[in-house]
Amino acid sequence: MHGIGNDYIYFDCFEEDLPAPEKLAVRLSDRHFSVGGDGIVLILPSACADAKMRMFNADGSEGKMCGNAIRCVGKFLYEVKHIEKDIMTVETLSGIKTLKIFSKGGVVNAVTANMGRAELSPEKIPARIGGKEIVSQPLEVGGETYRVTCLSMGNPHCVVFGGDPDGLELEKVGPLFEHHAAFPERVNTEFVHVLERNVLKMRVWERGSGETWACGTGACAAAVAGVLNGHCEKNTDITVKLKGGDLVIRYDGDEVLMTGPAAFAFRGTVEI
Repeated sequence: MHGIGNDYIYFDCFEEDLPAPEKLAVRLSDRHFSVGGDGIVLILPSACADAKMRMFNADGSEGKMCGNAIRCVGKFLYEVKHIEKDIMTVETLSGIKTLKIFSKGGVVNAVTANMGRAELSPEKIPARIGGKEIVSQPLEVGGETYRVTCLSMGNPHCVVFGGDPDGLELEKVGPLFEHHAAFPERVNTEFVHVLERNVLKMRVWERGSGETWACGTGACAAAVAGVLNGHCEKNTDITVKLKGGDLVIRYDGDEVLMTGPAAFAFRGTVEI
């Protein structure tokens, strides 16, 4: 399944266990020798929600949250597991998230995920940059100084506003941010161009996966950073344009709502 091009291989773990998922993520995400994807997602039973989600990046590291993946989990639960609720909950490593399902004729077309609170405290991101909040602070990366805004959406993000990111050498600069000493748990980095008020264009370098076509938490981070830097408004739909399509984000100064599509690519079996 994918959310605007951010694709993962999803495993139904309601009735069977999946051993060593971190190793399987590395093996199956290789686009040269398998189906390929940005990683794998396990959909499991939960004692406190409708289901539990675990996500592993292409390098085998486990992510605490993934916005595009959780929308696809909602679609899977509704269409495959027949949990036909307009409102459902999913347990993740960053807490229980609430989903609002938009369906027609039994098919889920879009999902709104309550992504929870945008964490701005540097020690909780975590980020080793001075100040109570990191908003348009200078950071030297690879011999160049960037103005960065950092926050956590269940995973750490560093947002850089500038010109059109299409011309950026992302494979060169992305890893420099990801492994920068200021980010002890590495970081997802969003390079954002303001097209107009409340409309942003973004490319993203995700820790553990590299450049992806879309990043749900990254789009949330970009929208929050847009509000903090005066480019966007609170309690207003903010359109974030990514390589794979558009996401709509709404930030009220505390919680973040993300709305976007979820789609099946195909189903199959794999020998492990």
